[in-house]
Order: sequence, then C-alpha cells, then structure tokens
Amino acid sequence: MNIVVSAILFLVGLVLVIYFAEKLVKGAVGTSAGFGVSAFVISVIFIGFDPENLAVGAVGSYEAASGIALGSIIGAAMVAIALAFGVTALIVPMEFERAPRSVLAVPIAAVTLFAVLAWDGTLSRVDGGILLTGFLLAVLCLIWLSRRGLDIRPTGEVAETLEEKEPISRWKALGLLVISLTAIIAGSEMLVTGSKSIIDRFGLSETFFGMIVLALLVSVEEIARELPAALRGRPEITYGNVVGSILAFFCFNAGIIALVRPLEVSKPVLNFYLPVCSMTVLATTLFMLVRRVPRWAGAVLVLLYVVFVIGGYRIESIP
Repeated sequence: MNIVVSAILFLVGLVLVIYFAEKLVKGAVGTSAGFGVSAFVISVIFIGFDPENLAVGAVGSYEAASGIALGSIIGAAMVAIALAFGVTALIVPMEFERAPRSVLAVPIAAVTLFAVLAWDGTLSRVDGGILLTGFLLAVLCLIWLSRRGLDIRPTGEVAETLEEKEPISRWKALGLLVISLTAIIAGSEMLVTGSKSIIDRFGLSETFFGMIVLALLVSVEEIARELPAALRGRPEITYGNVVGSILAFFCFNAGIIALVRPLEVSKPVLNFYLPVCSMTVLATTLFMLVRRVPRWAGAVLVLLYVVFVIGGYRIESIP
C-alpha cells in the first residue's frame, strides 16, 4: 500500500476513534441511565472505561497484530499512570485525606493477574475469561466497599454525561451508542491497517509502534482527564482515574481482546515492557500509601515513562 494512502488511513482512523470514543461513552451512559440504572452503578461499571483503546486492541487482535493489541493495554497504561499522573504531580503536587489499602490493592492485583496469565507467552481465550471474571469481582468488591463508606465517583466523559442538566433521551442515546460503536470499529480497522503499512515501510517493530507511538496518540488525552481534577483540588478524582484505567486496561480490555483472538506475548513484552509497567504501578501505589505525590514523585513517574520509551527502542533495535 502506498505510504501516503497508509498515512491518510491512519490519521482518519485516529480521528474517528478519538472523536467517537467520547460519543460512545455518552451513548452508553445515557442509555443505561435512560433505562433506569442508578448513577452509582453506572459509575462503578464504567470505571476506567476506555473505548478507544479497547477498540484498537480488539481490532489489532483480530488482525493478528499482537504488538498493537498489547500496546493498547500496557502502553496505554503507561501513558495514564506514568506520563499523565506524573506530569500532573509535577504541575500540582497532590495530597490525599485517605487512601484505603483495599483500593490501592486493585491496580497491583490487576497487573499481577495479567502478568501471571501472560507468562507462558500466550493470552488464551480461557485467560480472557479469567481476566473478565477478575474485573467483575473487582467491581463487586468496589460496590461492597462503597457500602462501608468508600466514595466512588465517575471521571471524564462518564461524569460529564451524568452531570448534564438536560440528559438525552434513552432512544437518542441508544442511537448515538450504535453510531459511535460502528464509527469506532471502522476507525480502528483503518488505524490498524494504516499502522501495518507504516510499520513495514519504515522497518519498525510492531511491538514498539503499538507500545509507544500508537498508545501515546490514542491515550494522550489522559493528561486532560487527570490534570483538571488536581488543579481543582480534587486529587482523589485524579487517582480514581488511574485506578479505574489500570483495572479496565488489564482486566476488562485485555479480557475482551484475548477473547477476540488469543494473543502471542513476545519476549520483549515479558522481559521489559510488562516489568517496567508493573514497577510503575508499584511505585504509584507506594506514593499513595503515604498519601502524598510530591513533585519529585511526579518526576520519578515521568522518568519511568522515558525509560519505557528509550529502553523499548533500544531493545527493538537489537538485531
């Protein structure tokens, strides 16, 4: 395929995915609310909901592009927890009134479960089912904790949709859901097709492209989600977005992606990308245990992202 055509496909697909991801959330949340689902249940079910990465990962899996599919999980998580949360802490040092250990255990448990299942070099459909079960159990745990005083609040587009003064009707929301889902799938197909041609044209590693380039382009809006809450003096919403994103990426998204088609997990992923991501999740959790994320902690997180990028490039460049 001509490189110009590939670039156009890639860019158009990227625009479709990013634009309609927000519409999809509004449609899904609006439909749920229209049919009588409570705002609290919606907040828990859609915690960390990230349709753009899910769609790209699912299409990547279907097209046997495991590097792109895994990048939508691990690479996207690094953008959310290392780059976005780190940049936010550099700009606005955060302090938390409380940090329940039961909640702090959620990201570590999600990444650990994913790593254990992937360690044999394959994410099978059975593994996908286990990951989805883990997500369901985590949601039930959050519901139980909420009854014991944990305040669970929605973030991003979910919060905006629930706070709208004049919510759209359930049928309009359902129509928006269907249209957005169709557009995202079409955009993801274009994005993955364009990516494959670009990878071949420039001799790039599919894993590096998926982990770094594509993950950053699709997930860079995480900064726009996390920073405003911290600037408003609501760091718990910022960290809530981090917890929700990790849970969604490593359990819900990864589960769906593995069910679409079993994924081969390469040695660079097992030996470098996944360990660095796990280390970042652990570092974030340790910062939260002391209920403070100062600027130096933000710098550490950003540095981990830089290591993720440079190290990935060096590893993939070795013949």
